[in-house]
Amino acid sequence: MKDMTQGKPLKLIIGFAIPMLIGNIFQQVYNVADTVIVGRFLGESALAGVGSTGTLTYFLLALVSGMCNGAGLVVAQCFGCGNKERLAKTVTALIWVAGVLTCIMSLIGIFGAEFFLRLLSVPENVIGYSATYLHIIYTFVFGSVVYNGCAAILNSVGDSKTPLRAVIASSVVNIVFDLFFIIVCKMGVAGAAYATILAQCTSAVICFAKVRQVREEIGLSLMKWKPEVHYIQLVVKTGFPAAFQSCMIALGGMSVQRLVNSFGSSTMAAYVAANRVDSVAIQVIVSIGTALSVFTGQNIAKNQYDRIREALYKTLAVMVGASVCIATLVLIFRVQLMSLFLDAGESAEAIGIGCTYLTIIGVAYVIAGVMQSYQNVIRGAGDVNTCMVAGLTELSGRIVFAYLLSGTLGVTGIWIATPLSWSCGCVIPVIRYYSGKWKHKRLA
Repeated sequence: MKDMTQGKPLKLIIGFAIPMLIGNIFQQVYNVADTVIVGRFLGESALAGVGSTGTLTYFLLALVSGMCNGAGLVVAQCFGCGNKERLAKTVTALIWVAGVLTCIMSLIGIFGAEFFLRLLSVPENVIGYSATYLHIIYTFVFGSVVYNGCAAILNSVGDSKTPLRAVIASSVVNIVFDLFFIIVCKMGVAGAAYATILAQCTSAVICFAKVRQVREEIGLSLMKWKPEVHYIQLVVKTGFPAAFQSCMIALGGMSVQRLVNSFGSSTMAAYVAANRVDSVAIQVIVSIGTALSVFTGQNIAKNQYDRIREALYKTLAVMVGASVCIATLVLIFRVQLMSLFLDAGESAEAIGIGCTYLTIIGVAYVIAGVMQSYQNVIRGAGDVNTCMVAGLTELSGRIVFAYLLSGTLGVTGIWIATPLSWSCGCVIPVIRYYSGKWKHKRLA
């Protein structure tokens, strides 16, 4: 466990972020492994099918993950001020809320898969792959939920190393079973889904075991399995804005995915592959931002606003520098990166489309770095409603710009919409920070 209320802010944030960064990259590795193996061994249509499930999966899990993130904010602040009893009651409420939501979302995902896929205008030559993948993922979704809940607790009390170990282990499991199920057992898309499930369960077991191990130290030994209504309301209150924001972002992603689908399977495959590259590249920004959120949560519990301000400005400088480096690498190696997922001879058009996407998104990483810095200070302070409004602004911008620009620029207009939407999402957190009103939103 790590107390971030003492010591040099930037050193603490970077020290916390590095294991999280490695973990996040490994978490993306098994997504990339799915994509590479499916694209190379099952073909462009299978890749488009698996890739088209991403926004739908994210949408249905957004409520659960949002509640976990909301509870994590309370846990971080309780840990920062030493209120173990409140921490234990918060975790108890989280278990019940997440459990009920998981059951509901799983049933919706299993029985509504085909309906949602047709709503997204997934082509007929692709929809079978998508439905198979979704049915398996949502039948065994509990592994992902347990991992997210336990990882949120561990990260909030300063332990970013255990989630790292869990993700490394799950990445290895995923790659091994991807190869085994798809190449050896000839299970097709179902093999990729089962490999993902085994990987998620592996990470869940490791994180759950660690939470049990440190339960005395962080106060979970005080847990009572009967939840208190007040704490259920607290979890819902703090988690709902993040969950709602995630759902709306997912809806925006589904809306954009529907637009992408209308350009055909080559564009769909390009979008999937380029998104995988982007999801790995942006992890430096995401990890440092999350570390800043935890730092803010622990320090605001002791009213240490000067430390938070120092942390923000130093983190911002690191973010901008890292963003420039990431963008440069993506631009230089974009063709080689796309060729990892798609055969240059058979999918030359898709590779070209994906390279255009990476060129546009790469130059916008600086905007993402600024947005993540300010937004995570606001989020860590407990000002979740402002973060929700910022997220909805970003979402609105993405949908409006995508549909407007695609009419004149084609698929390139969809790619340009993302950096424009990030710019929209940047404005509100910056204004809110300098207003100082976030200082009065602490949760513990």
